Amino acid sequence: MKIRALIVLAALCAGCAAVPQRGPGVDADVRRLMDAALVPGLALAVIDHGQVVYRHAYGHADVAAARPLRTDTIMYGASLTKAAFAYMVMQLVDEQVLALDAPLPSLLSKPLPDYPGYADLGDDPRWRLLTPRMLLSHTSGLLNWRFINDNRKLDFKYPPGSRYVYSGEGLQILQLVVEERTGTPLQTLMRQRVFERFGMRNTSMVWRDDFSGRETVHYGGDGTVIAHQHRSRARAAGSMDTTLDDYASFMAGVLRGEGLSAKAREEMFSPQLAIVSPRQFPSHWPGETAAYRGIGLAAGLGWVLYNSPLGPAFFKEGNDDGTNNFALGFLRTQSGVVMLSNSSNADRMFLPAVERLFGGTCLPWYWMGYIPYDRPDLRPPDRHAQPVLSPGCE
Repeated sequence: MKIRALIVLAALCAGCAAVPQRGPGVDADVRRLMDAALVPGLALAVIDHGQVVYRHAYGHADVAAARPLRTDTIMYGASLTKAAFAYMVMQLVDEQVLALDAPLPSLLSKPLPDYPGYADLGDDPRWRLLTPRMLLSHTSGLLNWRFINDNRKLDFKYPPGSRYVYSGEGLQILQLVVEERTGTPLQTLMRQRVFERFGMRNTSMVWRDDFSGRETVHYGGDGTVIAHQHRSRARAAGSMDTTLDDYASFMAGVLRGEGLSAKAREEMFSPQLAIVSPRQFPSHWPGETAAYRGIGLAAGLGWVLYNSPLGPAFFKEGNDDGTNNFALGFLRTQSGVVMLSNSSNADRMFLPAVERLFGGTCLPWYWMGYIPYDRPDLRPPDRHAQPVLSPGCE
């Protein structure tokens, strides 16, 4: 069944090629949403049946210089890196280089607390219970980043395997495992196994000199200019620079299942643990809700999963100062959308943009923190314990 996005684009752009030109109606609505949410630049791609059928960039990569954003502008992927890393890890699982349920002591050459940066866990034996499955599904019990704690030390907030707690720290531990097991730096693994496979010529885990002059400027919520960082260290949790063209190609490949066995792909998109936190951030706070049970919100391996009116769905966000990115896929139709922005405000337009393209999807927007620009009443912290879902998605 064709998704509403393709129907809309077909009506607006009859006779378009495999990569259509922009549709006037879609463009007008995206620009209206950008203006309302105060977003200077957004790049958008639509995928259907495993193929990119529409892509366009709106607004500016650099407002002061009046430099337009393009679909090949270098943009910071932020935590979209995690999904690409997870895809690479599942290839290693396919090849039996790594076992999802192997405990950490069997995967490392020495105890985790003996590695630089992990001495904080020396007095807590629970690190021995960690597995790649827990680290990929954000169920390790480790908080997102140690600097969140007043003492800036790494610790467990929940027993490993007991609760979804978004954890960049967990992905960094898995990077340590992967590099040691393969004897290969992460940036090389990602280039060989992911970027080259999907033709991602302008994507890298570290800054490349040929990116200079092609990168976007970033903008904070109040319009503050934030320079694009030149990251010199590959980090599984988030160091990837990419473009809309490249990440849309990756997302289309994920929807096709390219590069993974059917078993590994099914494992990646299988619910690992139901999500009970009222909101994704901070997911280490105490408190539980059953509000998302109806849509089956759950942790997958590298992705978050839920049941949508279009069938099983998965998504990944990527956020940082001056960056909001979103990738959403529907398994049954091999359809989805990628949105990359250079603004801290873009999350305010993601829900209405998705609904404009696909109709109602039951996206768990409140849990994600994607509060629409026209619902400021839902932003105060005291709403944390009162989840909100789209009508008909309860």
